[in-house]
Amino acid sequence: MPTDQFGDKFQHMLAFATMSLLAALAYPTAKLSRIGERFSFLGALIEVLQSIPSLHRDCDIRDWIADTLAITVVLLIVWSVRRQRGARLP
Repeated sequence: MPTDQFGDKFQHMLAFATMSLLAALAYPTAKLSRIGERFSFLGALIEVLQSIPSLHRDCDIRDWIADTLAITVVLLIVWSVRRQRGARLP
């Protein structure tokens, strides 16, 4: 993948930022906090499942932190855009 040069954390952030943006666009009436909560939980769940020895994967809390950081940044941007658009409406 072309993003391999940027590292694992970048790939995590890119994936969760993309999913968060798509969820916010797909469900415009959903609370952004709920979208963030659910995706953050998904990131944590992925890390917990990776700790299963038979999967031969590594559990890294920093991956979950990167996921949650990307989710938060994207949803704050979406919130800001929604707020600005709402202020312009009559």
